[in-house]
Amino acid sequence: MTQPHDSPAQPDGQVTLDVDGAVAVIRLDRPAKLNALTPAMTAALEQHLQAVDADPGLRCTVLTGTGRSFCVGSDIAGLDDYPTAWDFGLRKDYGDLLRAARTPVVAAVNGFAFGGGLELALGCDIRLAADTARFAAPEIKLGWIGGSGQAALLAHSVGPSNAARMILTGDPVDAPTALSWGLVTDVLPADELLSAALALAATIASRAPLAAQSAKIDLKAAYSMSLDDAIALERRMQTICFATADAAEGRAAFLARREPRFEGR
Repeated sequence: MTQPHDSPAQPDGQVTLDVDGAVAVIRLDRPAKLNALTPAMTAALEQHLQAVDADPGLRCTVLTGTGRSFCVGSDIAGLDDYPTAWDFGLRKDYGDLLRAARTPVVAAVNGFAFGGGLELALGCDIRLAADTARFAAPEIKLGWIGGSGQAALLAHSVGPSNAARMILTGDPVDAPTALSWGLVTDVLPADELLSAALALAATIASRAPLAAQSAKIDLKAAYSMSLDDAIALERRMQTICFATADAAEGRAAFLARREPRFEGR
């Protein structure tokens, strides 16, 4: 893999961006602190996600961590640096960054996904997990709750009872449980996780990029709209996609029995 964009190096952790074909790999790299995020790392994550969205050659992203953790959320040691609770509430939220990304994102959850790290994974479109991964919403053990859509996104993913169990106890669940609840799509041996995520991302990257971005809009609408409104939006997005050059290419390729060559137009 090559590294096409500058990765702002931080003495206490960094977020790197590498490229494998049409797939971007964003890695949280602060293993000594279980990839707990600092404000500088959040800023780097935002920069990388924006760079991927701006690069037409990149059509899917894999998000993962270094070491035995995916991410354990914000660095608690730095939370008292905010002058007031209001300042804390106005901070740049990394969960929002993932949900705002136009490019599809696959989470390769290589270890602990706790607190904000769970929210980070929930902000991705598809989640794969190593068999050693664990998921938790432990904020209640420290006197607060999640704030980046944790309850809503978790309830949609695992159901209200399982979400309540995780949020009200703060106790972790293992990867097989996460799979049985629908929190992740697949569980793999740890040494196969990244290659599986890259293969899945490469498949997504081979599809029409405008259609993939439109599908993301439809999926987000399923959370926030009534059924009738979500279907109406989907139909409008379908009409827009149908008018693209990629859709014409897809029809032509089907009739010619060849692989389509999508260009994002």
